Amino acid sequence: MKPAVGIIPVRYGSRRFPGKPLALILGKPMVQWVYENARGAALLSRVVVATDDRRILEAARGFGAEAVLTSTEHVSGTERVAEVAARLEAPIVLNIQGDEPLLAPEMLDSLVEALQDVSIPMATLMRKNAHLDRLSDKNIVKVVCDLQGNALYFSRAPLPAPDPGYFWEHVGLYGFQKPFLLEIKSLAPSKLEKAERLEQLRVIENGFKIKVLETTHSTLSVDTPEDIIRVENKLKEGMNG
Repeated sequence: MKPAVGIIPVRYGSRRFPGKPLALILGKPMVQWVYENARGAALLSRVVVATDDRRILEAARGFGAEAVLTSTEHVSGTERVAEVAARLEAPIVLNIQGDEPLLAPEMLDSLVEALQDVSIPMATLMRKNAHLDRLSDKNIVKVVCDLQGNALYFSRAPLPAPDPGYFWEHVGLYGFQKPFLLEIKSLAPSKLEKAERLEQLRVIENGFKIKVLETTHSTLSVDTPEDIIRVENKLKEGMNG
């Protein structure tokens, strides 16, 4: 099994939710939930928090995480991950989005397993969402794939569903072959990426493939302060269940 590392890129500034990584969820900052769940992945040898803000750096080190300070010039999380990955030896690198506090460690392991195949340069996850009333929600990213399971497109707008009863929701966790990660870092932001505000579109627009794996694990991404309440309610349900 080729070794893999996980990198959590987080920044303090956010147009919709400033200071989001440090927002408290049941008394712990969100980045801590992400880090602790990522550390539960059996196939990750190391997890690193990568940030451009000293407040996040100090908080991460305060709860025992390995954390590094990165450039403030990055325009995407992938660029921040690539900066840190360039210093590490592992051939597989995961970009673990810092707004997924409920991620299951098994989701990360599935990406590492898929990337044992060196013909797959990049992989991500999707899940079925049967809440069709949320198809137009711009905070939920949709994905459609080809017959080989590679992404055709990602969008915040509604996309054609394969079945009347559900649509495919993208889960913002990514895995890369390290050389490919360092290659795409040098690509200029693409038109579709800027229009949709989705960094993975840079890969597709430049003609590369993204393998999309199905997961049955449910998560709740945090995009707004209101989402913190949803996550806390979900955690409380689990505690009481």
